[in-house]
Parts: sequence; structure tokens; C-alpha cells
Amino acid sequence: MTTTGDALVIVPTYNEAENIGRLMTGLLAEPASVHVLVVDDGSQDGTADIVRRAMRRHPRRLHLLEREGKLGLGTAYIAGFRYGLERGYRHLLTMDADLSHHPGHLGEIMHMAQIADLVIGSRYIAGGGIRNWGPHRYLLSWGANTLARSILGLNARDCTSGYRCYRSALIRQLDLDAVTSDGYSCLMELLAICQRRGAVVREIPIVFVDRRAGHSKISSMEIGKGFLTLWRLRGKLADGSNGASGSAINRKEAKA
Repeated sequence: MTTTGDALVIVPTYNEAENIGRLMTGLLAEPASVHVLVVDDGSQDGTADIVRRAMRRHPRRLHLLEREGKLGLGTAYIAGFRYGLERGYRHLLTMDADLSHHPGHLGEIMHMAQIADLVIGSRYIAGGGIRNWGPHRYLLSWGANTLARSILGLNARDCTSGYRCYRSALIRQLDLDAVTSDGYSCLMELLAICQRRGAVVREIPIVFVDRRAGHSKISSMEIGKGFLTLWRLRGKLADGSNGASGSAINRKEAKA
């Protein structure tokens, strides 16, 4: 299957009825080459119904992938990647559904994607920032990023940002079946794999605004799993598994 879209924005959702409508409106205000895929994990608040109604008005640009039960952020990304690769999109983007990632940053992200294999919307470089977080959230985020850089050797300043753009040529070279982190730690795993592949990674500044509606999906258990996953990934990547080994991506293919 092929599509006329250049970029697919993958939006994982679970009970985001209070936010998804506004997010879709913002994304669909972008150029027509930007399409949207909502990956819904069995939301019980009508999230999928809102998306279906919007699809009647935008059948070419808006898509829905429904899954049974809460299967995790990592598997939602992988499902979205597979969907996009099968349909020939050149760029695969990810962003949160809770309006913390503003669609207005897409233009700059896509511009940077012309020279990079992976672009990260970063809160922690000059021009970036965070609004409406308390000290506890700042500390957790700072700790996660510091550990990710030290344990996994990651170079990015914001290793845990979910606002990203991947070249499809890069994703095609990864062993998606070997990505085992199902929660937020998948962001660090994917970044580590891409870096080991020799991908060109760039960051652009974004302002992250904490959600105003709905409930955060980050639990204490999820945070604990994330820290444990860092050590597991260190050993896994050290032996060259998880699609991390191999040469840099083919530049000719990446620019196709």
C-alpha cells in the first residue's frame, strides 16, 4: 500500500477524550502532507469514537488503529511504525496525546529532518522549557536523562522526549521485534539503538506544557521499571543485540 502523505504523526492514546479532539484539530491544520494515526489502547472514555467521527471529515489524513487493552506505549510506537512503513511514509513522528506537545513545533522538526535521521523535540536545550511542573517532576526527569546518558552513553540532552521524527529509512533497518521496553523506557531504548546504528540525531527546542485535562499515565511502578530497564538495556546493547549493531544507514536511501 502507498499513500500521498510525506509524514505520519503517531499518537498513542488511552482515555484521552478530553484532549484528542483539540490535538487532531491542531495537527490537521498542518500541511496536507502530514497525516495522523491514533493508536488507541482500548480507551473506555470514548476516545476512539471521537477519532472515528473526525475521520468522516478527514478520511485521507486521519487514521485509527484500535487495540484491545492497554498494551503499552512502546508497543503502540512499534505498531505505528509498521503501519507507516507499510504505507510508504518517508517520516514517522511520535507525540503525546495530552496537548503537552504543541503541533506548532512540527514545521521546525520537519525542517531539521531534512538533514537528520532522528529529530528530538527537546526541553533541555537553549530555547526549550517546561511549564506547570512541580519540583518532583523536574527531579525525576533530570534523573532519568542523567542516568540514560551515563548508563547507555546517549548524547542527546532530552533522552525521554516523546516528540520525535524518524526517517523511515532508519526505522526499516531496525529489528522492531527486538524492542522489548513496553513503557516510557522505550524512548531511551529506541534512541540507544538509533545512535548505535550511526544515525544522525539532532534536537530542536520545544516548550513542554503539562497536561491540563485527563490523567497522567506515568505511575510510580512505571518510573521504577524505567530505571531497571536502563541496566537491562546496557547489557543488551553491549552484546550487539536489539538491532543495535551494523553500519550507519544508507544516506542515498534516507534522502529518497
